[in-house]
Formats: sequence, C-alpha cells, structure tokens
Amino acid sequence: MKRKPDPGQLSIFDVIRKINSHDKPSGSFDIDRELREAISASLKQCSLSRYQVVARMSELIGTDITKTMLDSWTAESKELHRFPAIFLPAFCEATGSTEPLKVLARTAGVFILPGSEALRSEIQHLEEEISRKRKEKQRRQAFLSEIEGGEL
Repeated sequence: MKRKPDPGQLSIFDVIRKINSHDKPSGSFDIDRELREAISASLKQCSLSRYQVVARMSELIGTDITKTMLDSWTAESKELHRFPAIFLPAFCEATGSTEPLKVLARTAGVFILPGSEALRSEIQHLEEEISRKRKEKQRRQAFLSEIEGGEL
C-alpha cells in the first residue's frame, strides 16, 4: 500500500540541511509529541491489538509490559510518562514499524535504512572509494612517469 506524501513533511534534502545547521534553537530536540504520534500511528497500522503488541514486546524483552503502560506512553495527557528507549526495538519488531525509531534517528542526524538498502548504500560507498583510489593511483603513476622521464 503506497502512502500519499505528507505536504508538511520535509524532503530528505531539507532534513540534511537542517541537521547540518549549527544553529539548533532551544527546544528543537523536544520530540515528545512527534514520538508519541509515531508510536500511535504504528499501533493503528499494525494488525495486532495493543494487548498482542505488549505480549510480543514482553516476550522479546523478557520483562512484563502492560497495555496500561503502552497507553500511558502514547497519551498526550500523560506528560510524565515516556516511552523507554530500551523497549523501542521490541516495539518496532512487534508492530512491524520503524517510524518511532526514525523519529529518534532523524533528530540525532542519522537515517535508518532497511537491511537491503543499507547494503546497497555500503556497496555504493565502496564503489566511490574504489573510484577515488583509482584516481589517486593514476595521479601517482603520472607523477612517477614525470619523475622517470625527467631523469633519463
């Protein structure tokens, strides 16, 4: 199912520009609402009930997590209740959504890629490195030719 782009969502280039900006205003890392919304959206899009999600999370973590706990982490009215970061990987696995993790990553200035995309990115990085090394080798060979040609 293809989602329509959110008109308010920043492009990847805008996000990178924002991340690279050294002028980070006070409060710009306050992602409480955005994270709660991402968690709530992940739950809505998930085929499991909240009870099933917390059961799966509890199984993955080895710690009991209740539906009440999950509800408090997503409720805007529960300002003092925060979703524990140590539970986030289990939540993502249980819901099949990485959106909450992406919220944290974007704020920290990194991007999350699925396994295959991460591997493609690494391959591209290696190709670029090989290209740089070839150019460096060609420059050195040209310099060597100059040196050897000048001595004769």
